[in-house]
Amino acid sequence: MSASGQQEHEARLPDAARHPHAAAVLGPALAPGGRPSHAYLFHGPAGSGKRAVARGVAAALLAEGAASPDTVAERVGRGSHPDLTWVRPSGAAEMLVGDIDEPVVAAATRTPFESRRRVFVIESAETMNDQAANRLLKTLEEPAAFAHLVLLSDRLADVLPTIVSRCQLVRFDPLAPELIERAVAATGAAADTARACARLAMGDAALALRLASADGQSLRTAAESFARAALAAETAGRPWLELLETSRNAGASAGELAAERLAGELELLPSKERKRHEREALEARRRGERRARTGTLELGLQLAELWLRDVLCVLEGAPELIFAVDRRAELDQDAERLGGDATRAERAIELVGATRLSLSVNVSEELALEALAYEIGAAG
Repeated sequence: MSASGQQEHEARLPDAARHPHAAAVLGPALAPGGRPSHAYLFHGPAGSGKRAVARGVAAALLAEGAASPDTVAERVGRGSHPDLTWVRPSGAAEMLVGDIDEPVVAAATRTPFESRRRVFVIESAETMNDQAANRLLKTLEEPAAFAHLVLLSDRLADVLPTIVSRCQLVRFDPLAPELIERAVAATGAAADTARACARLAMGDAALALRLASADGQSLRTAAESFARAALAAETAGRPWLELLETSRNAGASAGELAAERLAGELELLPSKERKRHEREALEARRRGERRARTGTLELGLQLAELWLRDVLCVLEGAPELIFAVDRRAELDQDAERLGGDATRAERAIELVGATRLSLSVNVSEELALEALAYEIGAAG
């Protein structure tokens, strides 16, 4: 690509500039005279920029031939363009057929409202259940000429192979920790906190920003307190309760936001449609609360596992590899408490990993964390 072509591409898709593969695939397709694919599958770690680039792609596709192309990107950013459909899973742990059937499969057969194209962005493509994936296949195989689909996935290996084979793959690599650190520091976080959050996020910029927030710091504290108490076999205070309470609060907050959205939506609906919409929205709210609760608990256990990993780094004489650089004194204390026993730290990491897997099969969260705390304490 020429220098002028590169500059034009970066102006259209500024977030793709950090991802060479995405720039190489999308740049020529979106250039004047380019031929964009009917279906892309953006894959890479969470927080690597897939959503931002998807918005850029949608804006570029919808701006072509638009009466007011300069306003398209702003409307896409607000989610108010009538020819853009953005789909997220509504199930507690998966994307349901109802998320795909009418919003994508049926809508993809209808001509655009004001643009020459319709764009459908589908998040978390790996969570589609078999019924939803099979419904989407027909659209991917025989799309209307004006329809373009952009699927996003953090786990390419979990996307149905028949879906993968019908899309053009676009790879997103993890963001450099230094880049994420600068983004976190720009929010006003202390330097050591920004560095720790960037390292703990492991390439996920959105997660790093979350960890640096007040809620994220509370979750870090709960997770680290749980890990430290378990290592010290101090279970009388039931250290798992703080972690559970933090995850429940996250679920409650998600429910409150959903309730606010529902109230606004009901005001705009005819009275005869409100009862059905309210029933469906309440069910979606319950699923959303569960997703937020279980997702926060999963993240808490991941942070506990990373804490134990940092303790192991200290024990192995590799402190330069620790993630929680803002908690160095506490990590040294835990390493000293283990008396140089790296095997016990390794065993604790294995136990946390096993518990994280068990939560996916609907075991009692409180009993699982209680058992985990006792097992870590008894591992020595």
